[in-house]
Amino acid sequence: MRQALDYLEPIETRTRGVAVLDALADMVERSGLKIGDRLPPEVSLAATLGVGRSTIREALNRWEGLGIIRRRRGDGTYLSARVQTSRGLVPTMVRLEGEALLRLMEIRRTLENDVVRKATVKATASQRQQISNLCDLLLIEVNAGRPWRKADHAFHGAIYDATGNPMYGQLLMNLDHALERGGSSPFAADNFGLDSFPIHRDLADAILAADVERGVDAMNRLLDTVEREVQAIIDGRPS
Repeated sequence: MRQALDYLEPIETRTRGVAVLDALADMVERSGLKIGDRLPPEVSLAATLGVGRSTIREALNRWEGLGIIRRRRGDGTYLSARVQTSRGLVPTMVRLEGEALLRLMEIRRTLENDVVRKATVKATASQRQQISNLCDLLLIEVNAGRPWRKADHAFHGAIYDATGNPMYGQLLMNLDHALERGGSSPFAADNFGLDSFPIHRDLADAILAADVERGVDAMNRLLDTVEREVQAIIDGRPS
C-alpha cells in the first residue's frame, strides 16, 4: 500500500479553509486509512501540502471537534471515524459535520429520553407551568422569525431542572458544545431544525399533564425530525 502522504499534493494558496480539510479527507480515503490507523505526523502533512504547521493543527483541531480523530499525547493522531469524500454537490466538510451530528444525536436520544421520563414524573406544579410558558415564548420567537436559540435553551433548561439532577443539563450542554460547527455550517443556521418546533408544544403539554408515555414519544419524534433534516442535508436533497 502506498504511504498516505503519497496522496497529498501541495496546496497552491496558503489557506486555512476547506482546501486543507478536503485534501486530508481525500488522503484518508484514497490511502485506505481505517478507524484506528495513525495519520502521518503534522510536520509531514504540512510539508507535503506546502502550508504552515499551524494550518494543519487548525484543520486537525476541527476534525477532533467532530470526533473524526483522536490524539494520543506523545503517540500521534488516530482516525476514530470513517472519512469519505463527497462526489456530489454537498461539500465534504458539510457531510462530515452532519455525520458527526448524527453520532452525537444517538447519545442525546438516550439521555433526553431519560430526562423526559424523570422530569414528567418529578416536576412540581410550578415547574410544569414554567415549562409550558417557556414553550409559548419559544414558539412566539420561532413563528416571528426572530433568533430563537436563547428561548430554546431556556425551555430545555427548565426540563433539565425539573429532573432534580443538575448533571443532566451539564452533560447535554457539554455534548452540544463538544461538536464544533463551522461558521457557515448549515447545521448552525437559524433555519435548521425549524420543523421540530411544533413538537416542542406536544412535549410541553405531556409534561404539563404528567404523561410519561406522551412525553417520551414527543421527544423521540422531535429527534427523528432533526435527524431526517441532517440526513437530507448530507444527501443534498430538500428536507
